Amino acid sequence: MSDPVPPLVSVDWLARRLDDRQARIADVRWYLPHLGKSGVNEYQAGHIPGAVFLDLDTELSAPRGEGPGRHPLPTAMNFGAAMRRAGVNSDTHVVAYDDGGGTAVRLWWLLRYFGHERVSLLDGGLRAWQAAGRPLETGAGRIMPPGNLIAHPKPDWVVDKEEVARLAAAGAVILDARARERYEGKVEPIDARPGHIPGAHSAPFTENVGADGRFLDPAQLTAKYATLGVDKAKTVVAYCGSGVTACHTIFALHLTGRTDAKLYEGSWSDWAADSTLPAAMGPAADAMPRPN
Repeated sequence: MSDPVPPLVSVDWLARRLDDRQARIADVRWYLPHLGKSGVNEYQAGHIPGAVFLDLDTELSAPRGEGPGRHPLPTAMNFGAAMRRAGVNSDTHVVAYDDGGGTAVRLWWLLRYFGHERVSLLDGGLRAWQAAGRPLETGAGRIMPPGNLIAHPKPDWVVDKEEVARLAAAGAVILDARARERYEGKVEPIDARPGHIPGAHSAPFTENVGADGRFLDPAQLTAKYATLGVDKAKTVVAYCGSGVTACHTIFALHLTGRTDAKLYEGSWSDWAADSTLPAAMGPAADAMPRPN
């Protein structure tokens, strides 16, 4: 059996392994449409040498409508095929990065959800790599020999809207990883209506990292999430807009030793689209209405 890998690796650690055939670097940059940027275009303009580009919309998600929300989870067949195209084998150590958007953690979560534990994040992402004066490659990237990874999902890691409603009413800790202004309902740039799931706590994923983009140390994260009741909760569920940056929250909890947090797959994009479900506004985590 391969040795376990750390959840976070440093720029220096990665720089020493650029030619390691048992490692695969994955660029997972993605941007909301209104930002006018493309992950693949940014990748081609400059990426960590040897990195492959993985597209959030087409490789790390199922097509919209084939599951809940804007970024449904990919099927095991399609995700496995994407990983094999990227050259990922059963013993490959995957290192994922983005440029601060929080999307690389989707790959970390998906690989583990589908049974591949050998995955890390580059702490600080591309910003840290560039700040250290490390080189970039341009262009379409290198062609990788096909991998052999077979994906096997863990369905109990995921909850749907019915389960979220039940858990929230029963006192589970529900964490909303979106920006506070979206949680409070002040703005809603993309989903059907503003607000948050009643009973959910605001826990912006951007507050898991410092100004340099590196993750806070586990003690800081533990203290941060203890204020939201995570330390005493039997069940913790994370959600965001579409189930992507919620994985950032799950990763932060993983660093603290809380490794059982569940993902609400459809997240707010799924909840907000169902007009029969309640939406809370403002900064308070008002309780979920109990069913009659």
